[in-house]
Amino acid sequence: MTELTHDDFLGGKLSLLQPKTGYRAGVDPVLLAAAVPAEKGDTVLELGCGAGAASLCLSARVEGLALTGVEIQPLYAELCRQNAVHNRARMDVVEADLTQLPAQIRNTSFDHVMMNPPYYDRTASTRANDQGRDTALGGDTALQDWIEVGAKRLRPKGYFTLIQRMDRLPETLASADRVLGSITVLPIQARVGRPSGLFILQARKNGRAAFRMLAPLILHCGDVHGTDGESYTAQVSAILRDGADLSLDA
Repeated sequence: MTELTHDDFLGGKLSLLQPKTGYRAGVDPVLLAAAVPAEKGDTVLELGCGAGAASLCLSARVEGLALTGVEIQPLYAELCRQNAVHNRARMDVVEADLTQLPAQIRNTSFDHVMMNPPYYDRTASTRANDQGRDTALGGDTALQDWIEVGAKRLRPKGYFTLIQRMDRLPETLASADRVLGSITVLPIQARVGRPSGLFILQARKNGRAAFRMLAPLILHCGDVHGTDGESYTAQVSAILRDGADLSLDA
């Protein structure tokens, strides 16, 4: 039996069951959820929802959402269902490969599609020993497929939001540009003066606005980590602890 932990997010507003070993949600899905510009009554699809961190963080910030999660790994899909019930979120979780979605999803258009695809290209990375971690970080589905499937599930003018490693920005842009418009990229830096390690990309179906590259989101104060404890900037701390949004409209 898989050993589980109960972990708090958003300053205790959200509590999630996660495997003690293997893939465990951290800061990234919280930032992803904060960037989704959802409003009460919207429909949201998360591809690769894992144990539900991103979707449930979004639900904790915006009430009245209808959430759907797709997850290929049975353990994580079941944990997501349990976490949704525990946190009183309205969320359907479908266990499926995103390239073989069931008709109930293929026949539905959503206001928002969000995703945190595997960060590593399976053809150029080493497999992790833990299967859950390996699928979450590598997987066998091409990044292009994630983006194309997500774009198909959007209603016209719907929002697509993704977080990914910076070294995969070129292929992300190439894939997104074929099926989405109004693309905005937010680089994420650990500290001022450091290279950006991650980015959030947001786009709209049938969008026509010009491409935008925003100023980086800085995670930590200071040039180095010089003291014990957290060093998040005020903006990031508000996102992680208070459930504040991360608008990409600026």
